[in-house]
Amino acid sequence: MTAERGPTVAGERALLEAMVDRQRAAVAGLLDDLTEEEARVRLVPSLTTVLGLVKHATFVEQVWFHSRVAGVPRAELGIPDTVDESFVLTDDDTVASVRAGYADACDRSRTIAAEHELDEEYPWHQGPVSLRFVLAHLVAELARHAGHGDILVEQLRARRA
Repeated sequence: MTAERGPTVAGERALLEAMVDRQRAAVAGLLDDLTEEEARVRLVPSLTTVLGLVKHATFVEQVWFHSRVAGVPRAELGIPDTVDESFVLTDDDTVASVRAGYADACDRSRTIAAEHELDEEYPWHQGPVSLRFVLAHLVAELARHAGHGDILVEQLRARRA
């Protein structure tokens, strides 16, 4: 994942996919220059940590693309049942392993998306959604989490002084 801007004038699909990839790169970049300890620091009352945000973003990719669009049951994917559980870190979670897991999930999501049309619909608890909705939703959700992470990273770097 690179932080390249991608196209700014293109067809709808190319723009949506480029915007998702920009946000994916922003989320992955949160881990740049953080130590293992810093990546796990909780600066807010919730389970949110920088490492946890990236792990959660992996969960988001898996829920929306791997499960919803590709139709693989969540249990078969081995992903948590709840959003809160997706932030929980294990002793095996490291900056490198979480970053690699996220990159793999994003690669798989791109492959899945490429196999479907923007107007195809998938079940969701609030009613059917299209791939177009999924891509737009990912832009918003990943941008929100990247923003949260930016603030946490800023706080962590300030503590170094």
